[in-house]
Amino acid sequence: MNSLCLLRGAISLRAFNFIKTANQTAQIRRPLQFRRVLSSVRATSDEELAAAAAAANADSGAPTIFDKIISKEIPSSIVYEDESVLAFRDISPQAPVHVLVIPKLRDGLTQLGKAEKRHEEILGKLLHAAKIVAEKEGISDGFRVVINSGASACQSVYHLHLHVLGGRQMKWPPG
Repeated sequence: MNSLCLLRGAISLRAFNFIKTANQTAQIRRPLQFRRVLSSVRATSDEELAAAAAAANADSGAPTIFDKIISKEIPSSIVYEDESVLAFRDISPQAPVHVLVIPKLRDGLTQLGKAEKRHEEILGKLLHAAKIVAEKEGISDGFRVVINSGASACQSVYHLHLHVLGGRQMKWPPG
């Protein structure tokens, strides 16, 4: 019997890779559930590290990847665009439909927690654009709009953005 032990901070996981039957003729593989848990732990840890790193530079004013997409320095699959808003497909989709909706002008709006009275108009335009994206993508009968605000919400790009998710049954609680 082989075992694998993983220690990450205070989390200790133990899984058995293979358990041989008494007659040694068949192997029962049991790592799949462990691999899912391990993958989830790694993804969560990586996501948290990326969010912490991004937060360190949040208010530097340096161009974000979204600024580069807006200026067409980086290609994207655009779903919707108007004078104020750009919507494009996420490169790491978490649902069959996963579109990011961003303001073309950051104007200090790096996260929802930094919104001010002067941002009311663009916030409304972003939500309206999310509705348009849902219609264009054929998911207007059911979709989710997510905004991660700050490092503890795992925000990884400090340019306010909405995630429009759909095309499958959403679960609650989300995460």
